[in-house]
Amino acid sequence: MYETRMNKADLHRKLYDLQDLKYRDMQIKIIPTINPGSVIGVRTPELKNMAKDILKSGDYKDYLNELPHKFFEENQLHAFIISGIKHLNECLEELEKFLPYVDNWATCDQMSPKIFKKHKDELLAHIKEWIGSDRTYTIRFGVGMLMEHFLDADYDPRYPEMVAKIKSEEYYVKMMIAWYFATALAKQYESTLPYIEEKRLDDWTHNKTIQKSIESYRITDEQKKYLRSLKAARK
Repeated sequence: MYETRMNKADLHRKLYDLQDLKYRDMQIKIIPTINPGSVIGVRTPELKNMAKDILKSGDYKDYLNELPHKFFEENQLHAFIISGIKHLNECLEELEKFLPYVDNWATCDQMSPKIFKKHKDELLAHIKEWIGSDRTYTIRFGVGMLMEHFLDADYDPRYPEMVAKIKSEEYYVKMMIAWYFATALAKQYESTLPYIEEKRLDDWTHNKTIQKSIESYRITDEQKKYLRSLKAARK
């Protein structure tokens, strides 16, 4: 069990005790935007267990105020703690403080506050702010939350319009937009299809959306055949 009152040096020793070098090397390869020297190599379940212990103790404020962190795993731990905070206002406050420090897709995508499921209206207001940001991973996080929470019972045709209007040349923003539209095609096909038929996304994101859709088991063979016919020609 993680001792919540340990200092930074103790925390770092604990993380190194959990180090998996092969896992570290794999992470460095798949998360190219982070400094390789910042990666210790601690598996996600271990970090989530640590976050649960910290949350259970209620003694996590000091840790959340210690920004920026030195190691990738510290950012992951931070994200998992935020994801488990049970009070909406506190969760949003900590999230807003942390988002400017998120510098990779893994920390961004694995941060998913459970409390958002109970507060969709408040969440939507913040999503609109996040996708209007000039920070890559704040935008990506906003699109991710829209994808996670607003493609099923709470779907509205206005939401994909919000995503289609995002203008960015950042790879990790464009990739998330493609992921959003591929998921939207799987869940709200008829409503989403016009964005592909009318080529309302840039060519790269358009084709990446089709690629991801074709790889999905939730898209029928007939739909995949039609989507292939809509690919934008390479220039």
